[in-house]
Order: sequence, then structure tokens, then C-alpha cells
Amino acid sequence: MPAPSSTGSPSPSGAVTIRGLAPDLKSRLRVRAAHNARSMEAEARAILEAALAAPEEDPTDLAAFARGLFAPLGGVELNLPPREPARDPPAFEEERPAPSRDTPPQVGKKEGGRAAVARRTMPSKAMVRRR
Repeated sequence: MPAPSSTGSPSPSGAVTIRGLAPDLKSRLRVRAAHNARSMEAEARAILEAALAAPEEDPTDLAAFARGLFAPLGGVELNLPPREPARDPPAFEEERPAPSRDTPPQVGKKEGGRAAVARRTMPSKAMVRRR
């Protein structure tokens, strides 16, 4: 036999099981049900019916939400400076050809040749021991 709805008439819908309900939430439902002189099941049913009976609001975008939120506070007039023309784009040099894979990378004189490159890329023995 179908379970009666909160109006007392039999409901043709099936049962719903809620798993993983937090103990605090279950306790609050129990207290609310006792306060309203209902069973926990009847209280849960009443909560669902009330929540789903309310008309759904049309979704609004973020700008409309912000306007609605701050409209009661009034607006602000900003003194914006006049716009100026955009600056000229920078002039780039002609493209240089990419180095070929056969040519080794050149190291500047400041860096001290291959030894300087090795010092920058390879950790020293002392650094390895500290780790």
C-alpha cells in the first residue's frame, strides 16, 4: 500500500532512501520533527515538498546579481579621464634564422666557455653530499 502524503491521501510515488546523512543533520531533523509532532519521515517529506513547491527563480548572470545586490546602496558617478590615442606599436628587427642543429650553441666570453656552462648546469660534489 502506498504511503500517505502530508495531505493524508495515498501517494503513488515510491520510497526514497538517504544514505550517508551526517549525524548532526539527522539529529536536527529528529528535533524538528518532534517540534512539529511528526515522524522523521513525515518531516523530511514536508521539507522536500516545501522546498520544491517554491517557484524556481530565473538564473541570472553575475552582473545582474551584483546590480541587484548593490542597487539599494545607490550608485557612484566616476570622473573618468578622456581616452587618448593608442601608442604606436614597437618596431621589431627582421627575423633571424634559427640556428641549425649541427652548430653547437655559442657561449659568450663573460661566461668563460664550457666550464662555466658545466658549473651552471651540473651540481657540484659538495652540493650532492649536502642533500
